[in-house]
Amino acid sequence: MRYSQLIDKIDQINRSDPNQENIDGNSVAKQVLYSHRMLTRLLAFFPESPEVLKIAVYAQHINRWHIARSSYPTDRQGYLRWRKDLAEHHAQLTAKLMAEVGYSNEEISLVKSIIKKQNLKTDPLTQTLEDVACLVFLEYYLAAMMTNHSEEKLTVVIQKTWRKMSEAGQKSALEIDYTEAQHALIEKALKTSNAA
Repeated sequence: MRYSQLIDKIDQINRSDPNQENIDGNSVAKQVLYSHRMLTRLLAFFPESPEVLKIAVYAQHINRWHIARSSYPTDRQGYLRWRKDLAEHHAQLTAKLMAEVGYSNEEISLVKSIIKKQNLKTDPLTQTLEDVACLVFLEYYLAAMMTNHSEEKLTVVIQKTWRKMSEAGQKSALEIDYTEAQHALIEKALKTSNAA
């Protein structure tokens, strides 16, 4: 009951996203779509996921448009500060919604920690969120990136994405149904990475 109430609250907020994507002729709020893709991928990757992980994965980008990248300096420091502030925003908003529907302080703290990717290298739940985010990027967002960036830049992005994943995540990434161009790019990036 409280889980479905929470999911509804997250969807309600994310439906306000001014950024839309066209799916089969229908306009869908970008963050609603992202949440659904994340949860679907999580359930395929780790079917026995605990509820706190499902929540963290679903709420990872809640209200993301609220903090614009353009309001930070364009350098790497600005980017990192933006990412950190976003994670804090997502975690705090999710915590508020969880409290409203009756989750305990312990559950809320755990979800906040996962969303902020604290203890990434040592906490399996946080690593699973990272795996899922990487898998969703590769499956749904790599294609668009390929139209706007050089092969050199894309190679670096894929290598960084690969390093973020666990072995299980990497195995799942190889099972995604890529286009020929995507498959060739990933193969090249991984060969270059292994040779380095």
